[in-house]
Amino acid sequence: MEAEKSAEWLADELRLNPKRIYDFIENKRVMPLKMAISIADTIRCDVGALYELIPNRIEQEIVPRL
Repeated sequence: MEAEKSAEWLADELRLNPKRIYDFIENKRVMPLKMAISIADTIRCDVGALYELIPNRIEQEIVPRL
């Protein structure tokens, strides 16, 4: 997010309660894809930049370690 934009600004732009934005930031709530698309469009970034992809244990076991 641009440095001069706040979570409150984003919530206002999306007509949401700021607590909901903070819940996404703090991983207290799962961000639905539709919401992520709206957020990405509002702050002009790629949707993938809003998610931290963490491989699960099974994926880690499948990937060969060199």
